[in-house]
Amino acid sequence: MDAEAVLQEDMEDSWSLMSWMASCLMVCGGALPYVPQYQDIQRSSNSEGFSTRVCLVLLIANILRIFFWIGKQFELTLLLQSVVMILTMFAMLHLCCTVQNTNRVSTKQHRLSDLDIRYFWKWSAFEDYLLFCFGFTVLCAVVTLLLLDSVMFVETLGFLAVMFEAMLGLPQLLQNFHNCSTKGMSVKMVLLWTAGDVFKTAYFVMNESPSQFWVCGSVQIIIDVVILLQVLLYSQDTRVKLG
Repeated sequence: MDAEAVLQEDMEDSWSLMSWMASCLMVCGGALPYVPQYQDIQRSSNSEGFSTRVCLVLLIANILRIFFWIGKQFELTLLLQSVVMILTMFAMLHLCCTVQNTNRVSTKQHRLSDLDIRYFWKWSAFEDYLLFCFGFTVLCAVVTLLLLDSVMFVETLGFLAVMFEAMLGLPQLLQNFHNCSTKGMSVKMVLLWTAGDVFKTAYFVMNESPSQFWVCGSVQIIIDVVILLQVLLYSQDTRVKLG
């Protein structure tokens, strides 16, 4: 075997290794930003700064993405990423419910069975979040089974999945705006969001993933940047008030 063939083989091995590492990072990387936020909530025993609606958006997005994969098989990496993200969101919700119930002054419990729209996604029991997601999954499964042969339905499913995912940071952005503060929100989480969104958008483009994915990534980057600007703005406001 000549030197050129050996060099080419080494380059192919290196590329395969880099591709495998990128895939592993894609699968687990989406969950990493929530580690510092999880630790902050555990340490402070306060979840007020974190919007649990982030979990709602990601759960819906990733459940839809799984059904999109059934209709249009894309990279297995992205399917596994959805499974990991769903488990991560359940872990965040479980922690938030535990902390909120520990700090609760009133004995009044808000349950899914109350059917009170004012307390949607503000339930007291973690089991209610599981029940809602189970019901949503069953609904998606039935509709997908009936319309799986429709190309338009499958493409719409993919669009909805990435549209919800693109709105990932929006609940946090709105909560910061409502509170006029980013206290309790992990800045590390948002920085990791931004780094991850830049990485995965580049990954989508390089791997020629469906266009819905890189459009989603681009919108997420914009929202991440706005949240980081909020951190700067509200920290300045805090200094002015204290000064």
